[in-house]
Amino acid sequence: MEIRRQDIHNSDIPLVCRACEARHGGVCGALTSEQLSELNKHSFRNRLETGAEVIGQGETVVNYSNIMRGVVKLTKVMADGRQQIVGLQFAPDFLGRPFLEESAITAEAATESEVCNFPRHVLDRLVKRTPELEHKLHQQALKELDEARDWMLTLGRKTAQEKVASFLYLIATHIDPESVDRSAFELPLSRADIADFLGLTIETVSRQFTKLRKENVIRIENNRHVTVPDMDRLMRYAGND
Repeated sequence: MEIRRQDIHNSDIPLVCRACEARHGGVCGALTSEQLSELNKHSFRNRLETGAEVIGQGETVVNYSNIMRGVVKLTKVMADGRQQIVGLQFAPDFLGRPFLEESAITAEAATESEVCNFPRHVLDRLVKRTPELEHKLHQQALKELDEARDWMLTLGRKTAQEKVASFLYLIATHIDPESVDRSAFELPLSRADIADFLGLTIETVSRQFTKLRKENVIRIENNRHVTVPDMDRLMRYAGND
């Protein structure tokens, strides 16, 4: 909170950046006010409807993005057209791979989202001359590697119930970084996408949701709104205790 108040009165920081979550928790936190001003001159924000594509697999990378709000779904497509959800990204995650000219994944808005875009060449130039920014990007890459390893454990060793509970815990703890109360949230994925993400059938996902609801681990309204009465209990059901 102190950082936010200081930014409000710091005229050197661009107005649009002062209350930005990525400014404090994301990669932009490594930039000086002068560097933020330089980046801001080239940046632009997009509001994305659910299903809107940020970038497609194999497309040339023109811009990088900070996720300001919402959930972005990452998928990879095989040569025969089969696809797999390989990750989810949330605010204030950085979306992109510095110095990579072609996207290895498709990024698509899983919910209504907002992203802040900036040209690849501008950020690549800043990375080369800003060790703090390079370090921040390295930190995010390592964080994503750790999360990928954890998810390999989830997919390879956990039961169907633990997989669904792990997914719910992931969403509860990541979907709104500014929220103090993480016990209620909207599911960002359909049952079919959840099944794809967890390596389960739609029927199995539905059965596990019903079981968790009957055991009062979760409450569900309108098929999407989830309330978790006890986060510690959900974590135990996820096999994370």
